[in-house]
Amino acid sequence: MKRVLVTGMSGTGKTTVLDELASRGHRTVDTDYGGYHETVDGERLWRADRIDALLSEVSETHLFVGGATRNQVRFYPRFDHIVLLSAPAAVLVERLATRTTNPYGKTGAELAEVLDNLETVEPLLRESATFEVVTTVPVARVADLVLAYLR
Repeated sequence: MKRVLVTGMSGTGKTTVLDELASRGHRTVDTDYGGYHETVDGERLWRADRIDALLSEVSETHLFVGGATRNQVRFYPRFDHIVLLSAPAAVLVERLATRTTNPYGKTGAELAEVLDNLETVEPLLRESATFEVVTTVPVARVADLVLAYLR
């Protein structure tokens, strides 16, 4: 079993790719849901106890974990691969404006934060990534590329 972190900026398609991988029978966990976060000094961070427990699970299938938090770097050694999903700013703006599954990115302040993170945080994610997929292709193709990379 391989543990794979699927990360990227808001709107790059982490949840959508996880849903596609789950539909193909893979174990996926979207850390935006299910109590994997805590708020520390106004910032959403991964709960170390929950992530430790998740990554300690034994399974015969790959585990795909989706998320993006400042403290995820602490867990990088526990992942076999770090997949960065990326997309151009214009694509992110459009996706955030039209998505219905998550309200984040709808306000001007949130959108500004996403665009700032695209310039400041995404390069750091790229340095740590073992594989990157630009998500301007259909989600099935993104999943195909990720799975092909793991083979």
